[in-house]
Amino acid sequence: MLKFTNIPDLLKLIDEQVFIKHLEKIIWKGKSPVSPFDPTSKVYKYANGRYRCKNTGKYFNVKTGTIFENSKLPLWKWFYALHLYSNHKKGVSSHYLAREIKTTQTSAWFVLHRLRFVSDIPLFKGILKGIVEIDETFVGGKNKNRHKDKKVPNSQGRSYIDKVPVLGMIERGSGNLIAQVVPNTRQETLEPIIRENVEKGAVVHTDKHHGYNDLYKWYKHGAFNKKKEPQTNRKVSTNCIESAWAPFKRSVYGIYHKVSSKHLPKYVREMVLRHNTRNWDDEERFDLLLASAVGKRLTYESLIHR
Repeated sequence: MLKFTNIPDLLKLIDEQVFIKHLEKIIWKGKSPVSPFDPTSKVYKYANGRYRCKNTGKYFNVKTGTIFENSKLPLWKWFYALHLYSNHKKGVSSHYLAREIKTTQTSAWFVLHRLRFVSDIPLFKGILKGIVEIDETFVGGKNKNRHKDKKVPNSQGRSYIDKVPVLGMIERGSGNLIAQVVPNTRQETLEPIIRENVEKGAVVHTDKHHGYNDLYKWYKHGAFNKKKEPQTNRKVSTNCIESAWAPFKRSVYGIYHKVSSKHLPKYVREMVLRHNTRNWDDEERFDLLLASAVGKRLTYESLIHR
């Protein structure tokens, strides 16, 4: 009988080559190995999953040029981390992952950030059409919950003195979500981003924030006042985009507790991926992230560099 006390112990019983073969199948699409140094070069196969590029003379394996390159963690730990990251609806904390894969919290934090790094999928960056809902949210703790010596004056309402604004756009129905951190919510900042991502002539729904005042020039713009117009009487709404913000806020406050402004774009990227693959099977989402790891490498130095 197999003797194990947790999932990591069970996964260790599986040969590492099983995970390497699966990674080769996803990255090279079941075909011959391709050199990351020269895709046109002939490749010679060696033992233990090593290959050599004929044109450059360099050795490589399937992890070269990906987020797995030079990682001391075995692939089974990476695969298990990827499974948790892709399937937990509100995200996974580095402390929880560290306990699951039996590593330090710092290593687990680095693993999660590398997974967020490859979560920027071009597949979900198409132009939004039809009815598009646009709204912004602010990430940061509430001033009333802070200690007296940490309160920030004049930070109520739409003020983002102590918060970071995030702009979101979603195509109503089965469309995709596009979101990004913005420096401010002024009209000159929001308009170019909206025009770049939303098809001209589309129906756009927003609230009556002044940053959206001139959208009528390019779109069929409908706006409403959240406080003065009851939800049941609205012909214009942003319910879809607000539904996307809800799990994002829950993950920030309930799982991560605190997110720095420097790394917030990475957490937004994670939220966008999770929303846009909400109807995907677990295996499809897992393999999508594996395939997106090609040509992307994130070093610890570049991650923490200010």
